[in-house]
Amino acid sequence: MPKSQFVDPNELRKSGKIKFKDINVNQYSKSIEDEKKNFSKQQFMDIYTDMAIIREFETMLNAIKTTGQYNGIEYNHPGPAHLSIGQEASVVGQAYLLGVEDFIFGSHRSHGEILAKGLSAIAKLDEKSLMDIMETYFDGKILRVVEKFKRNDCVKELAVNFLIYGTLAEIFARETGFHRGLGGSMHAFFTPFGIYPNNAIVGGSADIATGAALFKKVNQKEGIVIANIGDASLGCGPVWEAMAFASMDQFTKLWEGAYKGGLPIIFNFFNNQYGMGGQTNGETMGYEFLARFGAGVNPEQMHAERIDGYNPLAVIDAIKRKKQILIDKKGPVLLDTVTYRFSGHSPSDASAYREKEEIEAWMKQDSLLTYRAQLIDAKVAVDDEFEKVLEMARNIMTETMKQAIDPDISPRMNLVSNPTAIEDLMFSNEKVEKMLDAEPSVTLKKEDEPRVQQIAKKIRYGYEDGKLVSKNKVYQYRDAVFEAINDKFYLDPTLVAYGEENRHWGGAFAVYRGLTEALPYNRIFNSPISEAAIVGTAVGYGLCGGRAIVELMYCDFLGRAGDEVFNQLPKWQAMSAGVLKMPVVVRVSVGAKYGAQHSQDWTSLVAHVPGLKVVFPVTPYDAKGLMNAALMGTDPVIFFESQRLYDVGELFHEGGVPTDYYEVEIGEPDIKRKGNDITILTVGATLYKALEAADILESKYGMTAEVIDARTIVPFNYEKVVESVKKTGRILLASDACERGSHLKDMAQTISELCFDYLDAPPVVIGARNWITPAAEYEKFFFPQAEWFVDAIHQKILPLKDHVSTQNYTENEQLRINKLGV
Repeated sequence: MPKSQFVDPNELRKSGKIKFKDINVNQYSKSIEDEKKNFSKQQFMDIYTDMAIIREFETMLNAIKTTGQYNGIEYNHPGPAHLSIGQEASVVGQAYLLGVEDFIFGSHRSHGEILAKGLSAIAKLDEKSLMDIMETYFDGKILRVVEKFKRNDCVKELAVNFLIYGTLAEIFARETGFHRGLGGSMHAFFTPFGIYPNNAIVGGSADIATGAALFKKVNQKEGIVIANIGDASLGCGPVWEAMAFASMDQFTKLWEGAYKGGLPIIFNFFNNQYGMGGQTNGETMGYEFLARFGAGVNPEQMHAERIDGYNPLAVIDAIKRKKQILIDKKGPVLLDTVTYRFSGHSPSDASAYREKEEIEAWMKQDSLLTYRAQLIDAKVAVDDEFEKVLEMARNIMTETMKQAIDPDISPRMNLVSNPTAIEDLMFSNEKVEKMLDAEPSVTLKKEDEPRVQQIAKKIRYGYEDGKLVSKNKVYQYRDAVFEAINDKFYLDPTLVAYGEENRHWGGAFAVYRGLTEALPYNRIFNSPISEAAIVGTAVGYGLCGGRAIVELMYCDFLGRAGDEVFNQLPKWQAMSAGVLKMPVVVRVSVGAKYGAQHSQDWTSLVAHVPGLKVVFPVTPYDAKGLMNAALMGTDPVIFFESQRLYDVGELFHEGGVPTDYYEVEIGEPDIKRKGNDITILTVGATLYKALEAADILESKYGMTAEVIDARTIVPFNYEKVVESVKKTGRILLASDACERGSHLKDMAQTISELCFDYLDAPPVVIGARNWITPAAEYEKFFFPQAEWFVDAIHQKILPLKDHVSTQNYTENEQLRINKLGV
């Protein structure tokens, strides 16, 4: 806990009342006449033009999805199209004052946000900057398409065509899309304009955007961040976790200097009244006014306000005021932006859950009609001017659609001629020492750190004079992990570490002990117990250009961060076609002694998800080397650690753990003991049980086992294993993961296929029982023991003379437990 804060029982036990401030609802009341002093005619018309472009873009997609054609041009688009027809004023108003340094994150319904933010950026950037962006993005591939159809030399007009074409080509899965068609409708973005990823998962952008705001705060970058999510997302846990994370007191009470102050983020809820077919106000939620939620988050009530999203000027007014709050470091902010979608959740939605009269009532107040009428009444423009805008929008969409569906102009990725095109994007496999060129923020020189001085006195090899070095003298596994991370803090100024109990406590298992003295709050801090936000913010921090190492105290808590680990962290590099990097390490400890919800090995869960690197070092030498490699890379790494091993010394690398920098290559297994008669491949702490089993095999049965430590699960180079199996003809695989569904089964299958002609028996897998993890007193009946290895070999691979088994690995037993599901 923060040492500088005192929890006073006398204060906390006082009687009193919590008082809330009024929350403004649709308070904007200015007329066009009132706003003439703030907007020129051109600016008034630009707002209308942007709304018209967005309306026509969405109308085009709706026509394609529902009728198979637009303006006489036939096309079948099988992919999704969640349209925002009716919501144009809310997005144009929001984007109007934003610069490219301001980032927006969106949802599955964000075409309008992309276009509005892009059009705003084009209006603000000079011609040279625009040409630089278009020429350098994917080496000008998109620019070359739109240049062929330009009607004049106007760079701004060219940029508008570039924006609309790049977005549409992305939706249509074309290689000339903003990220080569790999993101599509629900994941489109364009970072040079400050348009960051939209998210197909409801509320998925909330914690990612919070991470982006954290990146700006920690690295002192200009601009604000807006998380654009829907009203129904308030039913999602990660949204609440994100708001709690963004509102942490430590930002204003414990962080110091330039880093002190609230996160620069607006949680903007496009409140279109529906979550698919569920009506939020009156059915699926109970808030009446969404804005009231801000009152429950912090004393400032998140500066919450409801605004009229059908009036673009009201939205501009609100963004101007809220942006200043963030500039003054008083964030976060919550906006309840009232709007309405005329179209269904998707074009296949017939809107049977709402009355026709309701839709018609909103259409009568359509912002394209009411704003236009207001400008005409105020004599800003005449009717013909608006008709010309609408005609221009239709012409742009017609021409852009022709380009986007032409297979010669806009081809799809050719997975026949280049079958590894997507495969090549799954990992970036880059090595970057520091993500930004700046001076790391530290409070002590590395050599002055007490922990560093303590470690310097330790013996870095586990044996001395043939005897094990005592635990209080030996360089331990936790020291190795610390050393790699600590070194990186002095090299990469962007590196941050956070999670549960990271500061003062020294991490849940003392890995971070000493970092509190060496680093300020803006580099290592405690987070809320919010696993989704811990990982989700790291995703946002990483894709904005920072490096994060976050900790989930127990492997079992991965479920609380399921979407972030399975859907967000692994996918953005490939979905962005390599535009984004994800230098994030998630530390996860595999427990023991703590029962069913704190002692599970879930390596197989994350190994199944494409896009994650998964490592599990079990020796100090490997832990430091693999952590160094993970922190040098630009890919997401799930870094498993066994709680059983934090105090073990290095028993294999005879030179001990080097003090200098080195890396263990991710994906390379290591032979821990040579042998000729059987290969044993282990994942995790079972290495040490395998070595005990090898001793039994050699002493009792004259068999020498070659013991290989996988070290990494994904990726995995099978060459050493194949070479070993060719020599021994037999292999046993073991880990502490429950045997059913274990990734070892997948590895065993691969080995069977690679080594079929050399195997004397099928590969055998042993793992933990398919039970709940029992109390510590029963663990020897649950996790693989040395005797289990020997019994499995005897019953399934090679009979051992006079051996008496204690475990049952017969075919009948295998049939029995599978039939019972245990």
